[in-house]
Amino acid sequence: MHGSMSTSAPDLQMMLELRTPPIAVGVFDAPPAGLAHWSGGPVRAGCAFWQKAWDGEAFYTVPADHFNCAVGAYTHGMPLPVERAHELEDTIGLMVQHRYLDLAEVPGIPTLPGGDKFVAYAPVEAAAFEPSVVLVAAKPAQAMLLYEAALKAGAGNALLNVLGRPGCGVIPLAHNGQTTALSFGCMGNRTFTGLPDEELYVAIPGDKWQAVVERLRETITANDAMSSYYRGKLTTIQPG
Repeated sequence: MHGSMSTSAPDLQMMLELRTPPIAVGVFDAPPAGLAHWSGGPVRAGCAFWQKAWDGEAFYTVPADHFNCAVGAYTHGMPLPVERAHELEDTIGLMVQHRYLDLAEVPGIPTLPGGDKFVAYAPVEAAAFEPSVVLVAAKPAQAMLLYEAALKAGAGNALLNVLGRPGCGVIPLAHNGQTTALSFGCMGNRTFTGLPDEELYVAIPGDKWQAVVERLRETITANDAMSSYYRGKLTTIQPG
């Protein structure tokens, strides 16, 4: 990452006891310099690239790398080729058939602006590109601290943007709204990334990430003080 920080991403991962490192997701009109194109072959869904970045890999993708997940391609503003365009309608039809999704929900799903684009992934500390969104897999208590830091940094709102399915929609939700957003993931995302049941996603606009990191230590200290205060009330005020 560019610039200096009193708290680094590895520090953040350690302080929050995160299972995986925060990852940078960058959306570009051209291949980012100094980064290789994904060479690992077809993936079942674009969110599988999140898991690769968790594992330390850094690369960029082209639209065709996302076409095996019609819904993921849709949320990323990547139209399927004509011969595969039916796959989005087929997938949504299956979801509606199984009462997983109501057709009326589809227009409200966040999407990135349409057109050809290149999406890059890397652990945030090793990213050689400016992230559009930083994605963190966190337990609820960890997400609480991270979101409070986002509020302090001016990167969040008191009323939080929260997304259910599809999990990949949290990228355009944070990117388009330029504010921190949460996602519970979805069945496909949890299947393809291996996200544990007890974790969810926090997505922070990339240009606000460093400010959030800077405010985390203060946030943790403040919560430690409040924890002591509340534990004191447990011992001094007895239930009636």
